Amino acid sequence: MDVNKTNEVMEILNKIMEYELSGVVRYTHYALMITGRDRLSLAQFFKDQANESLLHAQEAGEIVTGLGGHPSLKIQIIEESNKHSTVDLLNESSEHEKEAVGLYKILLDIVKDESIYIEEYARGMIKAEEMHAIEVTKMLKDYAEA
Repeated sequence: MDVNKTNEVMEILNKIMEYELSGVVRYTHYALMITGRDRLSLAQFFKDQANESLLHAQEAGEIVTGLGGHPSLKIQIIEESNKHSTVDLLNESSEHEKEAVGLYKILLDIVKDESIYIEEYARGMIKAEEMHAIEVTKMLKDYAEA
């Protein structure tokens, strides 16, 4: 990749890193706030999501440093909705996952035919985020029928 393309890739990877780090905070908050009959299973689900977001941020940062860049120390701003019902938290989670897919698709578009490694990384992350979105959609069906 040329220098301009590499800089563009590092910029989106830093945005991804900031977004994933905000996911750590978001999902930790959700795990703490969840109440009701499904608290134990959903608290664990959100804790697992927080851990996975941290791993995703670390992976993005590793690529940034591998390209000679400097990983961001920021996280994306998280709006507090003050809505903490199970449905609200799952809907917010679904939105978060959809936005993550969008970021990884931008990365994929930038690196297409430039870097097989980063292309495959982006595809794998899109797959993982889409799978999360599907799982959340499945969980929400139970509440739609209640």
